[in-house]
Amino acid sequence: MNIEIKKSIKPVNYFEAINFLETRLHQIHTYNEKELIWTLEHDEIFTAGTSYNEKEILDKSIKIINTNRGGKITYHGPGQLICYFVVDLRNKKDVRKFITSIEKTIIQTLRYFKIETFSDKDNIGIWHKENNEFNKVAAIGVRVRKWIAYHGFAININNNLEQYKKIIPCGISDKGITNLVKINNQDYSNLENILIEKFILNLKN
Repeated sequence: MNIEIKKSIKPVNYFEAINFLETRLHQIHTYNEKELIWTLEHDEIFTAGTSYNEKEILDKSIKIINTNRGGKITYHGPGQLICYFVVDLRNKKDVRKFITSIEKTIIQTLRYFKIETFSDKDNIGIWHKENNEFNKVAAIGVRVRKWIAYHGFAININNNLEQYKKIIPCGISDKGITNLVKINNQDYSNLENILIEKFILNLKN
């Protein structure tokens, strides 16, 4: 695999990020350019995937950005690690296996920090259970075009959970949202590196 690793320190504008992904997808398809794993943060923004419903906006004063990724409404902001990717699936042509590799990557990364999480076939994302309550700690949104997968996933580290009260996150109303600091307040400064390492390994398998 020939993957470029890109890490942004300052928050990246959402539209610039998506344009970068779209351009790289075209370059991979046309010129066999390198695949991409890109970690970053966004400033506060609410984005809606292709299957969202207006009823999922609880606070009508917020601005919603419509996107072409799968999924419903979510929130991005400081304290949330986003991992974007552009990955060529033309040799494997197995979207389900690719999504499983993302799920495994997040679960394995959080296990490194002694946090047990799990995926749910009915509710996409990565979940944590505590005191019989189920809370999402990572969201996944993928789009596949010309057998090239892009968009990404986001892990809540120490982001503002109050913002999720303005929406029905990912269209799921009977479960909550949490972050890693709330689960276990420890040092997560190395999480980004662990995540990239696990992701590359899972993509090779």
